[in-house]
Amino acid sequence: MKSYIVGGAVRDTLLGFPVQDRDFVVVGSSPGEMLALGYLPVGKDFPVFLHPKTREEYALARTERKTAAGYKGFVFHTDTSVTLEEDLIRRDLTINAMAQDDAGHIIDPFGGRQDLQNRVFRHVSEAFCEDPVRILRLARFAARFAMPPTEFSVAEETNALMQTMVAAGEVDALVAERVWQELSRGLMEVKPSRMLDVLHACGALQRLLPELAAWWQTADGSDGNNGADSVDSADNAEPARQLIDHAARCGLALAQRYAVLLQQLDDVKTVEAISQRLKVPVECRDLAVMTTREYQTILQAQDLSAASVVDLLARNDAFRKPQRFLDLLQTIACIFTVRKAQYDTAFPQADLLGKAMQAAQQVNGGAIASLHGSQPQQIPVAIREARIAAVAALLK
Repeated sequence: MKSYIVGGAVRDTLLGFPVQDRDFVVVGSSPGEMLALGYLPVGKDFPVFLHPKTREEYALARTERKTAAGYKGFVFHTDTSVTLEEDLIRRDLTINAMAQDDAGHIIDPFGGRQDLQNRVFRHVSEAFCEDPVRILRLARFAARFAMPPTEFSVAEETNALMQTMVAAGEVDALVAERVWQELSRGLMEVKPSRMLDVLHACGALQRLLPELAAWWQTADGSDGNNGADSVDSADNAEPARQLIDHAARCGLALAQRYAVLLQQLDDVKTVEAISQRLKVPVECRDLAVMTTREYQTILQAQDLSAASVVDLLARNDAFRKPQRFLDLLQTIACIFTVRKAQYDTAFPQADLLGKAMQAAQQVNGGAIASLHGSQPQQIPVAIREARIAAVAALLK
């Protein structure tokens, strides 16, 4: 048996990126031999083992055959006759289809090293079209590797293949949880707009997020695809790109980036429908809804009455979840500063509402409740009035 480092670890080493995890493929071995050597089995669909000391994953070299639509319909085959090249050819992109042996030599049968130098995403073989998740993964890689000196582009033939997959309904077969998993990871990359550009260029964005895809139309109504995944600098997507990429530069959390992305739709029901369809986590859905609903109100914070401020706080459950309200303020500040092209300008509304929340939180609800023991229905009214008075004092 012989083992090789494969995939992302080889790619990231060549790019000069830190390697987080190493995956190994084992050629010429069998499950019985791996067990005899002390490796621990963990794979459900095919033989994967943990090294007895390092606990790194070692997978037996395998081939695969598609048997059904979607990303789960595969039959895997592994035995001692499967070669390294047969294992690598089933991988998605040439830059992920390289291996490194114990001596440090790179095995690159499909030109991945050259594609890395040219900053090109290119599929290894026609097997790419058998797994629609690969479209999402490629788009996510575009968001991750969008840094100087040159962003990665998608090879024309690869984009054409992805368009064929979309037209064949492969993307429609993806379950919501898997779509969200890849989209959420892409949103957390260095330049999330690149993920959306790539998805739009192949038609996948129109199938997964049709509401958002409308923002990726050019000013003349065409789809903006001049080649593999070109971008018209004058198209309607540019403001959306600036928003989500600025959120990434600010280091906003996932829920905030998701809220920034969807706020431009300016419709709470649409945000709720998208969140339900993608089965996004509750914290992401709630912050997106709050951001869309409260955007204009928070922009006008300096003109609000004390009562309106308290109602805003209560409506967004700020007294029970103060950090989420502060996240809301930070999210809206990010959107506002981009739209005003004032990236370094302070957002006084956030400071004002943050202090108002602190002032209202100082109201002793327990003490007020004890004063209205015989009339419990008056307790919420009295607490609200006390909070209004506290905020009014701050505003003065």
